[in-house]
Amino acid sequence: MKNAFLFITPVLIWGSTWYVIKFQVGDVDPMLSVSYRFGIAGILMLIICRLWGMKMDFTHKEHGFILLQGLLLFGFNYWIIYMSELYLTSGLVGLIFSLLVFMNILNGRLFMKTPFETKVIIGGFLGLVGTGFVFKEDLAGFSLSDGKIIGLIFAITATYIASLGNITSARNQKAGIPVIQSNAYGMFYGAVAMFLIALISGKEISFDPSLSYTISLFYLAILGSVVAFGAYLTLVGNIGASKAAYVSLVAPIIALTISTFLEDYTWTAFSLSGAAMILAGNVIALRSKKPAPEVKKEG
Repeated sequence: MKNAFLFITPVLIWGSTWYVIKFQVGDVDPMLSVSYRFGIAGILMLIICRLWGMKMDFTHKEHGFILLQGLLLFGFNYWIIYMSELYLTSGLVGLIFSLLVFMNILNGRLFMKTPFETKVIIGGFLGLVGTGFVFKEDLAGFSLSDGKIIGLIFAITATYIASLGNITSARNQKAGIPVIQSNAYGMFYGAVAMFLIALISGKEISFDPSLSYTISLFYLAILGSVVAFGAYLTLVGNIGASKAAYVSLVAPIIALTISTFLEDYTWTAFSLSGAAMILAGNVIALRSKKPAPEVKKEG
């Protein structure tokens, strides 16, 4: 029952965060919204680490790799994700992000020499074809001026950056850097970096005091970043990363359901088939006998 609760918690939270992000884009620049979110989350996690007496002293080199992890996972990745939701429904963005499973395995082979089987290639092929099915009409009339195409490019780019962040996290864990502390520092570093880049690039530093923006910000920072990560990482410790990774397969289903009812997304036979192919491809990849690097998922 404990593991079931630890599984359901990140599934429900991360499945809903894709929709909640919609309330973060608009009046406030997405880069600043990301900075606010992970600034709050990073500070809270650093306080928790201190209160729990965790090791917080790391070398300059270790902080350098934690900074890289923060930039990839809690900076550029989410900034581009927020941008993609200006063009796509939250459910579609969540579905595209589920390709992270395959990208992790592919990048694990590329950067960490982790072997993979034919099943991974089959799973990745299904994922790519499925993406084509979901965006069939938009791809048929391809134009850089088309909003959905731009959103698709943003979502895929953000997913690949997140995968590079996952590989960096795997490298850090292998080097003996604890995952909770690296996430705490990484979130804080990512937040500071996004704020500085926004400042240097001349973006208007603003905050939306509306109830919808403020509540969604704290939901994403506390539940989406601190609680969900805490539950997921505990689950990884209990049952292993390969089994816990199925969180990333169930969460998009929640996101798609929310998108259908709250964003009036209209399904077609092609889009339904494509979504099924993407999820099936990820299942095949995850069931590979040779495990991929034990990296974390996010949402």
